[in-house]
Amino acid sequence: MKKMGPIGIFDSGVGGTSIWKEIHTLLPFEDTLYLADSKYAPYGNRTKEEIISLSIKNTEFLLSQGCKIIVVACNTATTNAIKVLRTNYSIPIIGIEPAIKPAALKSKTKSVGILATKGTLSSELFHKTSEAFTEGITVTEVIGEGLVPLIEKGELDSSEMRELLKKHTSSMIEANVDYLVLGCSHYPYIIPQLQKILPKNITIIDSGEAVAKQTQAILAENNLLVTKKRTPTLRFYTNAETNTLQFLLKEYAEKISIEKKEF
Repeated sequence: MKKMGPIGIFDSGVGGTSIWKEIHTLLPFEDTLYLADSKYAPYGNRTKEEIISLSIKNTEFLLSQGCKIIVVACNTATTNAIKVLRTNYSIPIIGIEPAIKPAALKSKTKSVGILATKGTLSSELFHKTSEAFTEGITVTEVIGEGLVPLIEKGELDSSEMRELLKKHTSSMIEANVDYLVLGCSHYPYIIPQLQKILPKNITIIDSGEAVAKQTQAILAENNLLVTKKRTPTLRFYTNAETNTLQFLLKEYAEKISIEKKEF
C-alpha cells in the first residue's frame, strides 16, 4: 500500500460528505476520493444482500483508484456489510456507527433518542452495540423516513423537511430525551433545522469527528499518514447529478473536483 494513495470514502449518496469534512479538517494534506452512490440511495430501504453487493461494488472501485484505506461513511453499509468487506479485503476499513455509547453514558434523564434509517436500526450490529451500552436507559428509536431523499435534493430547509422533523422527533420529546443520536451520515446537514425544533436541553451527537480520529489512528498505525505540508487532490464522484454535491461543498469549490461517473 502506498502512503501517497488517497483515503477512499463511500456513502449511499451525498450525506457522507459530512464525514469527509471532518476527515479533511483533521488530515488536510491527505488526498481523498469520495464516492456518492446516489443512484442507489437510500441504502436503508434495501435488503442486506443488496447493501453488501453495493458496498463491494464501491470498495472495488476505490481499490481500482489506488486507495490506501477505505471509510464506509454510511451507517447502513457499516452495520450490514463491514464484516464481509473486512473478510474479503486486506486494506484497512473504517466503519461508522451511531454514537450510542457517549449518549448513554452522558444522559442525565436516562433517556436517549436515535434517528436512523430502517437498515441501521434493524441490523444485528446496531442491536449488539445498543444492548451493550443502554442498560437502564430508555431508548426511543425513530426511522427517519423521507429525510435522505430530501437531503439528496438539497432541500434542507423546506417546509416538507420541517414537518417531517417535527413528526420524527415528537416521540423523543415526549420521552424526555436529553441526547439525540444521529444514525445516518446525511443527518448532520439538518442539525440547524433540528435545533429549531428541539428543546434547548437536548444535545445532538453525530459520529463524524470520531470517525476522522479513528482514520488518523489507523493510518498512523500502518505508517500511511502523510505528514508533510502539501496541496492534496480532493476528488468527488457521483453516479447521479452533481448539483447537491456542489451545494453541500460550496465552501471548498476552489479546492475540489466533482465529476459524474458510472460505477
